[in-house]
Amino acid sequence: MRRRNFLILSGGGLAAVGLAACGDSGGSGGGDGGNSVEVFTWWAAGSEKAGLDALVEVFAEQYPDIEFVNGAVAGGAGSAAKDMLQSRLQAGDPPDTFQAHAGAELNDYIDAGQIVDVSDVYDELGLREAFPETLLERLTADGAIYSVPSNIHRSNVVWGSAAVLTEAGIDPATPPTSMDEFLEQLDTLAAAGVTPLSVAAAWTQVNLLEAILMADLGAAAYNGLFDGSTAWDSAEVTTALEHFQTMIGHTNTDRDGLDWPDATQQLIDGTAAYNVMGDWAVAAFDEAGLAPADDYVYFELPGADKIFGFLADSFTLPEGAPNPEGTRAWLDTISSPEGQLAFNLAKGSIPARTDVDTAEFPEYQQSAVTSFAEDEICSSIAHGAATSVGWLNAISDATSQFTAGASDLAAYQQALADIAAENLA
Repeated sequence: MRRRNFLILSGGGLAAVGLAACGDSGGSGGGDGGNSVEVFTWWAAGSEKAGLDALVEVFAEQYPDIEFVNGAVAGGAGSAAKDMLQSRLQAGDPPDTFQAHAGAELNDYIDAGQIVDVSDVYDELGLREAFPETLLERLTADGAIYSVPSNIHRSNVVWGSAAVLTEAGIDPATPPTSMDEFLEQLDTLAAAGVTPLSVAAAWTQVNLLEAILMADLGAAAYNGLFDGSTAWDSAEVTTALEHFQTMIGHTNTDRDGLDWPDATQQLIDGTAAYNVMGDWAVAAFDEAGLAPADDYVYFELPGADKIFGFLADSFTLPEGAPNPEGTRAWLDTISSPEGQLAFNLAKGSIPARTDVDTAEFPEYQQSAVTSFAEDEICSSIAHGAATSVGWLNAISDATSQFTAGASDLAAYQQALADIAAENLA
């Protein structure tokens, strides 16, 4: 009854949203959504789809009268989905809700008037009390909140194959304590004839870049990259980019044709030693029947501070959504204790809510809960928490040119500095 009451209590607001949405959309998005809700995501396969399926099961229990319509589009980190979504939004044909990374990624949608403030949902569901202040700060833009998170992910995790490391004479139970030590291990692994570090297409390379920047710069200087207090053309960034260049030189040559599951699979298959990837990778290890410590290890890329590389999957209420009532029902489910428990157990992430009992979560997620509560938090570049979509796209293009050999390190750093100057202006 609580969720039916949520829709009833929200009725006035829902009607207002629906009328406003129908007013100027000029497309099919303002039509009658009926008794269904289209949920647009990039969770189309693997552990991501398993997480979505878990959410859908809870949604069906909480809102049995609303049909779930799966609008998933395949593509690592949502690149293909975001392109299709933008086409639909510009055509006035929005889904009822779409997945977006919480943080600066939403700014483009906000500035374009494509999503609606959902602060009232936070008030009605008590989410300001359920979510930690550090998360609320990253969700708020000019006093308003435009999305509801289903989880919290960590981006700066190093995953290692225990067997490959052991065979190369590296103790998997003793993580490196410095960047220099980690780079020395990559040299050792290369000499042993294995791929030291697996990586995939451009977005995974940016994920690697941000982890290095976090480790080398420390939290304060890293976060300063996005407000202008740390210069992208500084000597400390040069050092980080040199480390990035070295690591790329130790990666698989087929990287540009792969997505993240392929890079993770190289660890599972024992053809690569390390992979720097978000903690959605843990679900892939679990699905393969691998056990932590015995089969794989994990640690943050070592550096100046203990850092949690932050991102969160969240959902929006688009302007002109056909069924805003259905959208709000979905937002209720994904933010509920039941939804967050089911989803995060399947996906490898941790709940955004602080009142979810995490006792049944496995070892890695327990460590992530502790890290998010105790360590410095740095927003991800690759996953839209630190930068707008436009800024990220420009960084990705510059990174692809660099790793493909089309630019040298000085030109790459200058390109990153120019991109930052343009976006901070």
